[in-house]
Amino acid sequence: MTHAKLILIRGLPGSGKTTLARQLSLRFNAKHFEADMYFENEQGEYLFDGTKLGEAHEWCFQQTKKWLNKQKTVIVSNTFVRHWEMRPYIEFCEQKGVVVEIRVCRGEFASVHNVPEETIENMRRRWQA
Repeated sequence: MTHAKLILIRGLPGSGKTTLARQLSLRFNAKHFEADMYFENEQGEYLFDGTKLGEAHEWCFQQTKKWLNKQKTVIVSNTFVRHWEMRPYIEFCEQKGVVVEIRVCRGEFASVHNVPEETIENMRRRWQA
């Protein structure tokens, strides 16, 4: 029998979160979600809309709960700059007895979502280790 597991991958834009998540999802046959996926259209184009960021994070959380409830390993890669941003995931897993692993990416690559350098610098200042 398989057991649900959650892997949270956090890091600044361009740190390698999506790349690591894709590698791990193949290795563990896991579901991979990130809020940015909410902004991809059917052709795979990324069309960010800041007014829908809350909806995107809620979608990501709902997908995570759905697949964890089906006993799947789920990988969520988001910036998670502040600890409270991970709390709903951790609390859900504590209630369900699901193992949580947190990984931090620290690479410095180009942001695939073209996040402005000023925004990244702002996140860096707010980062909670």
